[in-house]
Amino acid sequence: MSEQGRPQSGWASPEQLAVRNAVRTALADLPPGSLVLVACSGGPDSSALAAALAFAAPRAQLRAGAVVVDHGLQAGSAQVAAATGGWLEDLGLDPVEVVRVEVEGAGGPEDAARRARYDALAAVAERTGATAVLLGHTRDDQAETVLLGLARGSGARSLSGMRLVRGIYRRPLLTLARSTVHAALDPHAPVVHDPHNVDPTFARSRVRSTVLPVLEAQLGPGIAAALARTADLLRSDADALDDWAAREHERLGAEAGLDVAELAALPAAVRTRVLRRAAIAAGVPAGPLNAGHVAALDSMVTDWHGQQGPGLPGGVRAERRCGRLTLRAAAG
Repeated sequence: MSEQGRPQSGWASPEQLAVRNAVRTALADLPPGSLVLVACSGGPDSSALAAALAFAAPRAQLRAGAVVVDHGLQAGSAQVAAATGGWLEDLGLDPVEVVRVEVEGAGGPEDAARRARYDALAAVAERTGATAVLLGHTRDDQAETVLLGLARGSGARSLSGMRLVRGIYRRPLLTLARSTVHAALDPHAPVVHDPHNVDPTFARSRVRSTVLPVLEAQLGPGIAAALARTADLLRSDADALDDWAAREHERLGAEAGLDVAELAALPAAVRTRVLRRAAIAAGVPAGPLNAGHVAALDSMVTDWHGQQGPGLPGGVRAERRCGRLTLRAAAG
């Protein structure tokens, strides 16, 4: 009988209990009968998550399924994806869908693969009526995300890392160390180790294999946990600032232009967020809108000497006139 279908009241290791408890907590608010999908690559993190979901879901009166995304980036990837799908079916997960995607577009292979993966997960979730999709990111992944944000000179929102819950996506393992998650995995599970995880071509791989170990060696253990804690603190601050900026943007009313004097009176962290919101509301795509664009808009508020407004992605122009800053799509 499958893992999902049998009582499984036997012994479990402390690591297995930790992963199962994390999954149980992540599912606690879902109504009985909901379908929960796990995104499983066949790697140790997502495989441990899949096994824990197969154990926890029936006990919470939930249905559990899985999605295997084949990026097609390595020889034999289709066979690996099919084998992973078969193992997930053996666990008792149903439905199990194996989806092949095309990795293409701007932003480099990592970004392109990520977009393709999330598009596939969203499509399967919509088609199957899934309430939630579980992702296998761990505390170490969170630490890597923070370090990459620091290297890019990102702001508080980027440094706040990944959320436990964002829309349909949930990350039950985000508070657990990668070593704990790996130790929870059944040694007989057909784990696949992605060579991209150790390929120095990718920035995240270099952070994982070199940067974090050096930090641990030079500064002592616990760096990953400290970075994850930093992300939690910054996320709370960023959420508060975003809420404040949303209220100010609504109050100032961007359609007739933003009052420059009132903008200038706001703290810089709030003002720049208002300007970003106003730009997006005027038609600027959120992805290409960067800190340099927002800084140029901010200079029209705090350091204006008659300069022309910056050209923004999406053909949007900024103009300051009669004490108001307006953003609108260029004519024609």
